[in-house]
Amino acid sequence: MLYVVPTPIGNLEDITLRALGVLRRVQLILAEDTRTSSVLLKHYDIHTPLRSHHKFNEHQTCEREAEEIAAGKEVALISDAGTPGISDPGFMLVRACVQKGAEVQCLPGATAFVPALVDSGLPCDRFYFEGFLPQKKGRQTRLQQLAEQEHTMIIYESPFRLVKTLQQLAEYLGAERLASVSRELSKLHEDTRRGTLQQLVEHFTAQPPKGEIVIIVAGKET
Repeated sequence: MLYVVPTPIGNLEDITLRALGVLRRVQLILAEDTRTSSVLLKHYDIHTPLRSHHKFNEHQTCEREAEEIAAGKEVALISDAGTPGISDPGFMLVRACVQKGAEVQCLPGATAFVPALVDSGLPCDRFYFEGFLPQKKGRQTRLQQLAEQEHTMIIYESPFRLVKTLQQLAEYLGAERLASVSRELSKLHEDTRRGTLQQLVEHFTAQPPKGEIVIIVAGKET
């Protein structure tokens, strides 16, 4: 069995009792960064062995790991924060396990875009998850495509590229398009700013942001 286990995106209390039980019970935990995950495990007095599983090694290791799981090993997969596979390593291992007939269970739990989407005040009955935009090749094409998207859009971004991305969204989608920027979700300095794309550009130009960023943008009006 492979258990895909969401972990807190900030506040360490945002983990389920079921997740803690799984992390204690399995034979091995695959972690995006063992140093980061060790903080969580130490907090909850969990001593299950850890092994690195990240975007730089998953191509080489997922087949071996999937074979171990298919042979009967119980393994949990976690990322640094949130749900593995959502802009984090995980998809390749899940696919390999499915192909080998190993059972996979994804536990419900924390992921950054859900609270950001609800906090935005924009329609959330239907939405489009973009994740991280291409940094170079294909970025202009994606922005052009997003300009035609009718559903509320979810974009992940680093604080260092936030202003540039907001400026480009304003250019392609229109400066008056409504949006929100959430950062440090579930942490002490959690903050959500709402307004037009132009207003958000001005705000974050004057006050450079810190922390993980989720941008929510209104869809094109029809």
